[in-house]
Amino acid sequence: MFVACRGMWCTKLGLIMPGSVDHKAIEKNSGINISHLQEWMNARGIGQGIIKDTELLAGGTQNILMRFSRKGEFYVLRRPPLFPRPNSNESIRREVKVLSALKNTSVPHPMIIADETEDSEFGFAFYIMRWIDGFNVTNEMPALHASNPSIRFEMGMNLVRTAADLSKIDYVAVGLSDFGNVDNYLSRQVKRWLKQVEGYCNVEQWPGPDNIPGLLKVSDWLERYQPSTFSPGLMHGDFHVANVMFDRWSPKILAVIDWELSTLGDPLIDFAWLLVTWPNEDDEKGIFNVSPWQGFPTSREMVDCYKEISGRDLSSLDWYRVFACFKLGILLESTYVRACAGKVPMEKGKVMHDMTRYLFNQALSII
Repeated sequence: MFVACRGMWCTKLGLIMPGSVDHKAIEKNSGINISHLQEWMNARGIGQGIIKDTELLAGGTQNILMRFSRKGEFYVLRRPPLFPRPNSNESIRREVKVLSALKNTSVPHPMIIADETEDSEFGFAFYIMRWIDGFNVTNEMPALHASNPSIRFEMGMNLVRTAADLSKIDYVAVGLSDFGNVDNYLSRQVKRWLKQVEGYCNVEQWPGPDNIPGLLKVSDWLERYQPSTFSPGLMHGDFHVANVMFDRWSPKILAVIDWELSTLGDPLIDFAWLLVTWPNEDDEKGIFNVSPWQGFPTSREMVDCYKEISGRDLSSLDWYRVFACFKLGILLESTYVRACAGKVPMEKGKVMHDMTRYLFNQALSII
């Protein structure tokens, strides 16, 4: 799920220095028994030698990522959080399914090597993927990219092209016909996410829905102006610049990461999600801190590119932008709710809550 500074593939939490064979801190913070994992990999012929270079990667509060090596080859294991949600294991299973389905498509994605999703002997579902030696712009900007505005422009446009390519995937042909319910998809959304907010009220320490600016005004507007039709497709569900790994030597995208919210629905939501998290051309403020910013495409340039490649009708794009603010804001608020319940650090919860307020104020501005 979304977080302010993801960098899940390249930012270390500093629990153990690379090369260390003392796994105690990693095991404590990840719930992963390193020796057990090594035996599991041996039984499946995955890699050779002892597991070392173990490190946890910075990411969201929703899943745990551990990078490690065996005989010089690096891997990443992804599992649910230590305080799992009721559907945490199912989310991992869905990620495995969608990433496997994307194998022969043009959409760049992590390559799964192995998974344990059914009645796991570890007590949780997980999968192992190949390490992607790229970078995330919310954490770093290599000298090549930092010094060349034209490269940064192509990086932004490649994001749009990837979103458009994803929207054109034949989800039936790739085996995802049962990956979601597209019937009345849009008409179900507002009520579904308001119900999520109702669930937050079960945490007494949470300040309540009045702390989300314009929640009812935004939801009423969305129901009043909902598009009457849409063209269904495969959605990433959390498509933004921080969920992408770029190549260190070009503007190429190596992989779109974090597919836990993927489903069948309306791909225009993915594109709107990208737009509402994109820094504003006027004040360069937004969800993410990307520097240098000059050179990245404007929202207008992105809209023109997406329209040309996807062939989709963008006449109701403002509705999708407001809905993206609404849904993403409610999702981010869940971390604040968990912080109020003492399940994640309050510092991180407050960051997410500030983002929720930013998004709802943006929605009100669009309205």
